[in-house]
Amino acid sequence: MNTIFICLCGLNDFSLRGYCPMLAPFPFQVSQMSQQKAVLRSNGFTFKQFFVAHDRCAMKVGTDGVLLGAWAPVAGAQRVLDIGTGSGLIALMLAQRTGQDVEVDAVELDEQAVGQARENAAESPWADRIHVWQDDIVHWSKNAEQRYSLIVSNPPYFVPGTDCASPERASARYTTDLTHDVLLSCAEELITEEGYFCVVLPASAGDKLVELAQQRGWHLHCRTDISDTEMRPPNRVLLALSPKPGEPFVDRMTIRGPDHNYSEAHCSLTRDFYLFR
Repeated sequence: MNTIFICLCGLNDFSLRGYCPMLAPFPFQVSQMSQQKAVLRSNGFTFKQFFVAHDRCAMKVGTDGVLLGAWAPVAGAQRVLDIGTGSGLIALMLAQRTGQDVEVDAVELDEQAVGQARENAAESPWADRIHVWQDDIVHWSKNAEQRYSLIVSNPPYFVPGTDCASPERASARYTTDLTHDVLLSCAEELITEEGYFCVVLPASAGDKLVELAQQRGWHLHCRTDISDTEMRPPNRVLLALSPKPGEPFVDRMTIRGPDHNYSEAHCSLTRDFYLFR
């Protein structure tokens, strides 16, 4: 096994900025990727077992997606669906976390993102299990031939009003085209009776989604509130909803500890993915 020197720079709380060559390097033992594949490239993000190019995607690799991909309950999952896959990040993470018999479908509307997600999947160890489809999820949900035991989405959440740099980024960020009510309706068409629908959202948007979901007959099974530090209120929430009744499990996780390093809980959740864990 070769030792590869990797430099890391500081990461924003909910945005992964990449790596900085100005910091002093330190060695990591990189497994399950060839040295050539492990070379840090400027057009994406390198994880322990796969690389995500995202230069042609409106939304880049970010902590929200990483948290959802690492957190979503995969035990017993037989078929997985990623709604609005973008670069394919969450689909790749769930493929890593599930067995060889689990198929992962990833649906994305934007043509450029679809092409990049397909390339990312093809370069991964799970190319035969990840299927990227270009389609509108409303159309997909009405024509899907089977249901999914796990559905995940890092959905748009901003109310229209602020300009975005591109129409593609606006579509990825704003709820104009895909409201949460429409998203829940699509999930209802696609979920198994005991399946889970998991999302990551800002805390206020998450509260509204839970209320809306419960009105539609969904049940909250898991909720993890995410805060930057212990002293700050949660600003993100991970939710697992199901058609199946059950008592909800609610907890909280901080990204950074009192020393401003990543917290033990955050490191434990993401250690199978980040190179520096």
